[in-house]
Amino acid sequence: MSTVPDPRLILREEELDAALELLFLAEAALWSTADAALDGEPRDLGRSHYRTLFLLKRRPGLGVQELARLTALTKQGASRTLGELERMGLAAKSPGGVDARRRPAVLTRDGAAVEARISERLRANVARAYRAGGLDSVAGARKILSALAGGRLQVGRPEPDA
Repeated sequence: MSTVPDPRLILREEELDAALELLFLAEAALWSTADAALDGEPRDLGRSHYRTLFLLKRRPGLGVQELARLTALTKQGASRTLGELERMGLAAKSPGGVDARRRPAVLTRDGAAVEARISERLRANVARAYRAGGLDSVAGARKILSALAGGRLQVGRPEPDA
């Protein structure tokens, strides 16, 4: 579904810079919350571990290439992160079906518990922000963030039935 841009919407450089500033500050606030939650975990987990756990929850069966495209990690970095999570017992890889090289990963029970503990704090931040924006702002915020995410939204998602 394609939407036609509103011709009345004229965005000046200052408005776009203000939006970028807010995005950077919001990212810093979210990662600060995630870092505090990660510090409370018994394992030595970092941001890439958490992002991977979260994405495996949302998109079970991700492989290394898909994870790299979603997170902007290199393939080596994505492989290393998945391998570390597997060694910690937080993720498990299974043999690929058609392509034996592709080894889809899923969360283990422990991985799901770690992800849930960390995400709970982040969801609270997002909920506060949505409440501050008001009910009418939620759909607009989602549209803007979806447009910024671009093609990454479809990576690792199952194809809809035809």
